Amino acid sequence: MYYISFVSFTFIFSNYMQKNDFVFGIHSVLETLKANTTIDKVLIQKDLQNAEVVQQLIAMARSRQIPISRVPLMKLNKITAKNHQGVIALLSTVNFVPLNVVVQDIFEQGKNPLILVLDRITDVRNFGAIVRSAECAGVHAVVVPYKETAQIGSDAMKTSSGALNYVPICKERNLRQALNYLKNSGLQIIACTEKSHDLIYKPDFSLPTAIIMGSEEDGINPDLLKLADNRVKIPMQGKITSLNVAVSAGIILYEVVRQRLS
Repeated sequence: MYYISFVSFTFIFSNYMQKNDFVFGIHSVLETLKANTTIDKVLIQKDLQNAEVVQQLIAMARSRQIPISRVPLMKLNKITAKNHQGVIALLSTVNFVPLNVVVQDIFEQGKNPLILVLDRITDVRNFGAIVRSAECAGVHAVVVPYKETAQIGSDAMKTSSGALNYVPICKERNLRQALNYLKNSGLQIIACTEKSHDLIYKPDFSLPTAIIMGSEEDGINPDLLKLADNRVKIPMQGKITSLNVAVSAGIILYEVVRQRLS
Protein backbone atom coordinates (compact mmCIF):
# COMPACT_ATOMS: atom_id res chain seq x y z
CA MET A 1 0.00 0.00 0.00
CA TYR A 2 1.05 3.57 -0.62
CA TYR A 3 -0.28 4.91 2.68
CA ILE A 4 2.23 6.55 5.03
CA SER A 5 1.07 7.99 8.34
CA PHE A 6 1.39 11.68 9.12
CA VAL A 7 3.91 10.85 11.85
CA SER A 8 6.03 8.87 9.36
CA PHE A 9 5.85 11.69 6.85
CA THR A 10 6.89 14.24 9.44
CA PHE A 11 9.88 12.12 10.43
CA ILE A 12 10.92 11.58 6.83
CA PHE A 13 10.46 15.23 5.91
CA SER A 14 12.27 16.74 8.88
CA ASN A 15 15.17 14.30 8.92
CA TYR A 16 15.89 13.78 5.24
CA MET A 17 15.34 17.37 4.22
CA GLN A 18 18.05 18.42 6.66
CA LYS A 19 20.47 15.52 6.19
CA ASN A 20 20.10 14.13 2.70
CA ASP A 21 18.20 16.73 0.69
CA PHE A 22 15.49 14.35 -0.46
CA VAL A 23 12.07 13.03 0.45
CA PHE A 24 10.97 9.55 -0.62
CA GLY A 25 7.67 7.72 -0.91
CA ILE A 26 4.67 8.67 -3.03
CA HIS A 27 2.56 10.29 -0.32
CA SER A 28 5.57 11.92 1.33
CA VAL A 29 6.55 13.57 -1.96
CA LEU A 30 2.94 14.54 -2.63
CA GLU A 31 2.66 16.25 0.75
CA THR A 32 5.99 17.99 0.18
CA LEU A 33 4.64 19.35 -3.11
CA LYS A 34 1.50 20.56 -1.38
CA ALA A 35 3.62 22.31 1.27
CA ASN A 36 5.31 24.42 -1.46
CA THR A 37 8.73 23.24 -0.34
CA THR A 38 11.44 24.20 -2.85
CA ILE A 39 12.04 21.05 -4.90
CA ASP A 40 14.86 20.75 -7.40
CA LYS A 41 13.57 17.68 -9.26
CA VAL A 42 11.23 14.70 -8.89
CA LEU A 43 12.58 11.27 -9.83
CA ILE A 44 10.05 8.60 -10.80
CA GLN A 45 10.84 4.97 -11.57
CA LYS A 46 10.60 4.30 -15.31
CA ASP A 47 8.26 1.31 -15.11
CA LEU A 48 6.18 2.56 -12.18
CA GLN A 49 2.51 1.84 -12.76
CA ASN A 50 0.52 4.97 -13.44
CA ALA A 51 -1.73 4.77 -10.40
CA GLU A 52 -4.08 7.68 -9.81
CA VAL A 53 -1.98 9.02 -6.94
CA VAL A 54 1.15 8.99 -9.12
CA GLN A 55 -0.67 10.93 -11.82
CA GLN A 56 -1.78 13.42 -9.18
CA LEU A 57 1.81 13.80 -8.07
CA ILE A 58 3.03 14.35 -11.65
CA ALA A 59 0.30 16.92 -12.33
CA MET A 60 1.16 18.84 -9.17
CA ALA A 61 4.90 18.84 -9.99
CA ARG A 62 4.17 20.12 -13.50
CA SER A 63 1.88 22.83 -12.18
CA ARG A 64 4.79 24.06 -10.04
CA GLN A 65 7.17 23.78 -13.01
CA ILE A 66 9.32 21.21 -11.23
CA PRO A 67 11.35 18.94 -13.55
CA ILE A 68 10.33 15.27 -13.61
CA SER A 69 12.77 12.54 -14.64
CA ARG A 70 11.88 8.91 -15.32
CA VAL A 71 14.86 6.92 -14.05
CA PRO A 72 15.86 3.26 -13.58
CA LEU A 73 15.13 1.61 -10.25
CA MET A 74 18.88 1.28 -9.68
CA LYS A 75 19.32 5.07 -9.56
CA LEU A 76 16.61 5.43 -6.91
CA ASN A 77 18.13 2.59 -4.88
CA LYS A 78 21.49 4.40 -4.90
CA ILE A 79 19.85 7.42 -3.27
CA THR A 80 18.14 5.38 -0.55
CA ALA A 81 17.85 1.69 0.31
CA LYS A 82 14.55 2.33 2.07
CA ASN A 83 11.10 1.82 0.56
CA HIS A 84 10.91 4.80 -1.79
CA GLN A 85 7.96 3.31 -3.74
CA GLY A 86 9.54 4.49 -6.98
CA VAL A 87 9.39 8.22 -6.17
CA ILE A 88 12.02 10.57 -4.74
CA ALA A 89 11.97 14.37 -4.58
CA LEU A 90 15.35 16.12 -4.55
CA LEU A 91 15.12 19.24 -2.42
CA SER A 92 16.81 22.57 -2.99
CA THR A 93 18.44 24.59 -0.24
CA VAL A 94 17.66 27.89 -1.96
CA ASN A 95 14.58 29.64 -3.28
CA PHE A 96 14.75 30.43 -6.97
CA VAL A 97 14.03 33.97 -8.14
CA PRO A 98 12.53 34.97 -11.53
CA LEU A 99 15.13 36.60 -13.78
CA ASN A 100 12.93 39.58 -14.64
CA VAL A 101 12.46 40.36 -10.95
CA VAL A 102 16.22 40.30 -10.34
CA VAL A 103 17.04 42.48 -13.36
CA GLN A 104 14.36 45.03 -12.46
CA ASP A 105 15.68 45.19 -8.90
CA ILE A 106 19.27 45.72 -10.11
CA PHE A 107 18.28 48.69 -12.27
CA GLU A 108 15.99 50.16 -9.61
CA GLN A 109 18.93 50.17 -7.17
CA GLY A 110 21.07 51.98 -9.74
CA LYS A 111 23.57 49.14 -9.99
CA ASN A 112 25.58 48.08 -13.05
CA PRO A 113 24.29 44.57 -13.87
CA LEU A 114 26.62 41.57 -13.90
CA ILE A 115 24.82 38.29 -14.58
CA LEU A 116 26.39 34.84 -14.92
CA VAL A 117 24.64 32.29 -17.15
CA LEU A 118 25.61 28.63 -16.67
CA ASP A 119 24.80 26.35 -19.60
CA ARG A 120 24.55 22.74 -18.38
CA ILE A 121 26.99 22.83 -15.47
CA THR A 122 26.01 19.55 -13.83
CA ASP A 123 28.90 18.90 -11.44
CA VAL A 124 27.87 20.02 -7.96
CA ARG A 125 31.41 20.93 -6.90
CA ASN A 126 31.97 23.04 -9.99
CA PHE A 127 28.62 24.75 -9.51
CA GLY A 128 29.33 25.56 -5.87
CA ALA A 129 32.81 26.86 -6.65
CA ILE A 130 31.45 29.06 -9.45
CA VAL A 131 28.80 30.59 -7.17
CA ARG A 132 31.46 31.24 -4.54
CA SER A 133 33.60 33.16 -7.07
CA ALA A 134 30.48 34.91 -8.38
CA GLU A 135 29.54 36.18 -4.94
CA CYS A 136 33.07 37.43 -4.27
CA ALA A 137 33.14 39.20 -7.66
CA GLY A 138 29.83 40.98 -7.09
CA VAL A 139 27.68 38.99 -9.54
CA HIS A 140 24.04 39.99 -9.10
CA ALA A 141 22.49 36.67 -10.17
CA VAL A 142 23.35 33.26 -11.57
CA VAL A 143 21.06 31.87 -14.27
CA VAL A 144 20.73 28.11 -14.78
CA PRO A 145 18.53 26.00 -17.07
CA TYR A 146 15.38 24.26 -15.90
CA LYS A 147 17.02 20.90 -16.68
CA GLU A 148 20.61 19.71 -17.03
CA THR A 149 21.99 21.59 -14.08
CA ALA A 150 23.61 20.58 -10.81
CA GLN A 151 21.38 19.75 -7.88
CA ILE A 152 21.35 22.77 -5.63
CA GLY A 153 21.42 20.99 -2.30
CA SER A 154 23.66 20.84 0.76
CA ASP A 155 26.71 19.71 -1.26
CA ALA A 156 26.43 22.77 -3.49
CA MET A 157 25.89 24.97 -0.44
CA LYS A 158 28.98 23.54 1.23
CA THR A 159 31.15 23.89 -1.88
CA SER A 160 29.99 27.48 -2.32
CA SER A 161 31.01 28.20 1.30
CA GLY A 162 27.53 29.57 1.89
CA ALA A 163 27.58 31.91 -1.14
CA LEU A 164 24.27 30.41 -2.27
CA ASN A 165 22.70 32.31 0.63
CA TYR A 166 23.64 35.61 -1.01
CA VAL A 167 23.53 35.17 -4.79
CA PRO A 168 20.04 34.92 -6.36
CA ILE A 169 19.66 31.81 -8.51
CA CYS A 170 17.32 32.10 -11.50
CA LYS A 171 16.18 28.77 -12.92
CA GLU A 172 14.90 29.42 -16.44
CA ARG A 173 12.99 27.00 -18.65
CA ASN A 174 14.64 28.36 -21.81
CA LEU A 175 18.14 29.89 -21.70
CA ARG A 176 17.76 31.28 -25.21
CA GLN A 177 14.72 33.28 -24.13
CA ALA A 178 16.55 34.34 -20.97
CA LEU A 179 19.50 35.66 -23.00
CA ASN A 180 17.16 37.52 -25.35
CA TYR A 181 15.49 39.09 -22.33
CA LEU A 182 18.88 40.20 -21.01
CA LYS A 183 19.84 41.65 -24.41
CA ASN A 184 16.54 43.53 -24.60
CA SER A 185 17.20 44.83 -21.08
CA GLY A 186 20.43 46.44 -22.27
CA LEU A 187 23.02 43.86 -21.24
CA GLN A 188 25.83 42.79 -23.55
CA ILE A 189 26.20 39.01 -23.84
CA ILE A 190 29.77 37.71 -23.53
CA ALA A 191 30.47 34.03 -24.23
CA CYS A 192 33.58 32.57 -22.59
CA THR A 193 34.62 29.92 -25.10
CA GLU A 194 37.69 28.42 -26.73
CA LYS A 195 35.98 29.06 -30.08
CA SER A 196 37.28 32.61 -30.33
CA HIS A 197 40.31 34.60 -31.42
CA ASP A 198 39.64 37.43 -28.96
CA LEU A 199 40.91 37.33 -25.38
CA ILE A 200 38.90 38.13 -22.26
CA TYR A 201 40.58 41.56 -22.06
CA LYS A 202 38.86 42.88 -25.22
CA PRO A 203 35.25 43.54 -24.08
CA ASP A 204 34.32 46.67 -22.17
CA PHE A 205 33.07 45.11 -18.95
CA SER A 206 32.13 48.49 -17.54
CA LEU A 207 28.92 48.02 -19.53
CA PRO A 208 25.94 46.00 -18.20
CA THR A 209 27.05 42.43 -18.85
CA ALA A 210 25.90 38.81 -18.88
CA ILE A 211 28.62 36.15 -19.17
CA ILE A 212 27.88 32.64 -20.45
CA MET A 213 29.92 29.65 -19.25
CA GLY A 214 29.36 26.27 -20.90
CA SER A 215 29.51 22.57 -20.11
CA GLU A 216 32.99 21.08 -19.81
CA GLU A 217 31.91 18.27 -22.11
CA ASP A 218 30.94 20.33 -25.15
CA GLY A 219 31.07 23.98 -24.16
CA ILE A 220 28.29 26.48 -24.79
CA ASN A 221 25.29 25.36 -26.81
CA PRO A 222 25.66 26.67 -30.42
CA ASP A 223 22.18 28.25 -30.25
CA LEU A 224 23.30 30.29 -27.26
CA LEU A 225 26.63 31.18 -28.86
CA LYS A 226 24.73 32.81 -31.72
CA LEU A 227 23.23 35.28 -29.26
CA ALA A 228 26.57 36.43 -27.91
CA ASP A 229 27.72 39.96 -28.72
CA ASN A 230 31.31 38.85 -28.18
CA ARG A 231 33.11 35.51 -27.85
CA VAL A 232 36.27 35.58 -25.78
CA LYS A 233 38.80 33.05 -24.54
CA ILE A 234 41.28 32.81 -21.69
CA PRO A 235 44.91 32.89 -22.87
CA MET A 236 46.64 29.52 -22.50
CA GLN A 237 50.41 29.11 -22.28
CA GLY A 238 50.80 25.42 -21.44
CA LYS A 239 50.25 22.15 -23.28
CA ILE A 240 46.78 21.53 -21.80
CA THR A 241 44.24 23.41 -23.89
CA SER A 242 41.41 23.91 -21.42
CA LEU A 243 40.72 24.91 -17.84
CA ASN A 244 38.18 23.61 -15.36
CA VAL A 245 34.96 25.61 -15.81
CA ALA A 246 34.98 26.83 -12.22
CA VAL A 247 38.54 28.14 -12.64
CA SER A 248 37.59 29.76 -15.97
CA ALA A 249 34.61 31.47 -14.38
CA GLY A 250 36.81 32.93 -11.65
CA ILE A 251 39.34 34.25 -14.17
CA ILE A 252 36.84 36.06 -16.40
CA LEU A 253 34.84 37.40 -13.46
CA TYR A 254 37.95 38.98 -12.02
CA GLU A 255 38.74 40.58 -15.35
CA VAL A 256 35.34 42.24 -14.93
CA VAL A 257 36.30 43.31 -11.40
CA ARG A 258 39.66 44.66 -12.64
CA GLN A 259 38.00 46.77 -15.32
CA ARG A 260 35.24 48.05 -13.08
CA LEU A 261 37.70 49.08 -10.37
CA SER A 262 40.01 50.85 -12.83
